[in-house]
Amino acid sequence: MEEIEKLSFEEAISQLENIVRELESGRIKLDDAVSAYEKAVKLKQLCESKLKAAQLKIEKLEITPDDKVKSSEFVVPEA
Repeated sequence: MEEIEKLSFEEAISQLENIVRELESGRIKLDDAVSAYEKAVKLKQLCESKLKAAQLKIEKLEITPDDKVKSSEFVVPEA
């Protein structure tokens, strides 16, 4: 099994989606379901961490009235 910390965001989210489908199917043994759930929690944490890190790197670029480029923190609007 791959180490979760080494997965890319895309690999982690794909594995997380597969686990969710497997758990929702109801065709998994209880012990396997518990192990899958534990892995899913770790994958979710990794995805959240990677998204937060990416968000911190994003800046908002604006052109000021005097045609200069200004960068500021990009704030994600609350839904």
